[in-house]
Amino acid sequence: MAQVIITFKIMPETPEVDLEAIQKAAEEKINAFVGEEAEKKVEIEPIAFGLKALKITFVSDEAKGGTEDLEVEIAGFDGVQSCEVIDVRRALG
Repeated sequence: MAQVIITFKIMPETPEVDLEAIQKAAEEKINAFVGEEAEKKVEIEPIAFGLKALKITFVSDEAKGGTEDLEVEIAGFDGVQSCEVIDVRRALG
């Protein structure tokens, strides 16, 4: 099977939420989903009025299937308003 590159956008409830704590917890869940230390890229995206979204891009095996359960777990973290997949691409090469 091919590798896929997935990007999650995690929205905090307020600007005061600790994004570093959310990032660490989300990365642990992603590693558990992937089954190993996943290659990741993390970005902070300014939204408005001091609110910033966390974007995490990681590589997974296509055979793992969908990420719906993982999204629900991350969205359930304290201080997280939502978690959604904003991009999925097949890695070629």
